[in-house]
Amino acid sequence: LNSMIQPLTDQPKDGVGFKVSGQVTKEDYEKVVQPALDRMVAEVGKINFLLWLDTDVRNYTPGAAMADILIGLQKFTHWNKIAIVSDQEVVQKFIVAINFPLPGDTKACSVSNLEEAKAWVSS
Repeated sequence: LNSMIQPLTDQPKDGVGFKVSGQVTKEDYEKVVQPALDRMVAEVGKINFLLWLDTDVRNYTPGAAMADILIGLQKFTHWNKIAIVSDQEVVQKFIVAINFPLPGDTKACSVSNLEEAKAWVSS
């Protein structure tokens, strides 16, 4: 599987989004996601984030999963809205489970509701 985290180009100025496909590594997060989140915090002071998981969560390497957790903790006070788009039931259940301890609002959507998720993140 090719590693792939692609920035979504149709996000509003105060938001950042990514489409994830293939196998995801720690390096993918460090090269693509981390710099974008750093820019959002510097420019806007908050993060409106959309992640479209077009891959099975089993394609996350342990390093990628750890990088994801560490990024979340580093930016903890800056999260405003987080939308996770996936047709995997396990992902949607996980988002419901983590919604309470995270600051800001968190939403899980199916891929058929991708445009709704984009609109919600930017509202």
